[in-house]
Amino acid sequence: MRTKTTIVLALALCAAGVANDADPWKAGDLMPAAALAGQLKSGTRPKLFHVGFNVLYRSKHIPGSVYAGPASKAEGIEDLKRAVSRLPKDAEIVIYCGCCPFDHCPNVRPAFQALAQAGYHHVKVLDMPENFTHDWIDKGYPIESGSAATSSDSRPAMLKTGAARAARAD
Repeated sequence: MRTKTTIVLALALCAAGVANDADPWKAGDLMPAAALAGQLKSGTRPKLFHVGFNVLYRSKHIPGSVYAGPASKAEGIEDLKRAVSRLPKDAEIVIYCGCCPFDHCPNVRPAFQALAQAGYHHVKVLDMPENFTHDWIDKGYPIESGSAATSSDSRPAMLKTGAARAARAD
């Protein structure tokens, strides 16, 4: 019941978002889901970061992706910066959320802007016009379930070591 309530709250946050006509990325910075799925199948793996809500990550996420916290919150941006801090500035990075229709997502725009401001210039945003379920799961692309280990301060431990995990990911 608690998970369902949390999911409803996450969706309500998305619904409350305002469509943003001035996206911070160029059209070429959007990565179609089929293109990422093809890369994963071929063994080419960019560094993947989930920048959405933890309840959604725990439910289902792209294999090998690092949970970096909701980028709509200052703590999520700081967690994302920590997670990428050891990556070279020219690393291939893909960020995704999938909480709601893309034009209302409160997380991908701040995440993209934070990475650009930090000097990462090979960042792609996974293009999910509807949501993660419709644009990834329902198409049969690879998923896994589970949560990050938590530490005593209740933030996922992988955030503290996210950069090390991202650096090891193939």
